[in-house]
Amino acid sequence: MMQTPTGPIATQIEQRLQAALAPQRLAVIDDSNKHRGHAGHDPRGESHFTVEIVADAFSGKNRVQRHRLVNEALSDLLRDRVHALAIVARAPEDA
Repeated sequence: MMQTPTGPIATQIEQRLQAALAPQRLAVIDDSNKHRGHAGHDPRGESHFTVEIVADAFSGKNRVQRHRLVNEALSDLLRDRVHALAIVARAPEDA
């Protein structure tokens, strides 16, 4: 399942993960509205995301290693624009 991102940050997340990990399935979900009024909420939107990803790159890797691969692909966005990122990363054999 591929979920099409709607905003520019979601689109960047999707493009970077596609390029770095070539996932079989990828969903980039903007959770920002759930955090309105909370710490880290950005009035511009697109500050909180969930990424659900299935990729061969995760085979043989533990959860921390999988999350690091995602974080590396998105490092500058996480530093400068995205406040929170929930990651569900699976290898094809786990999906």
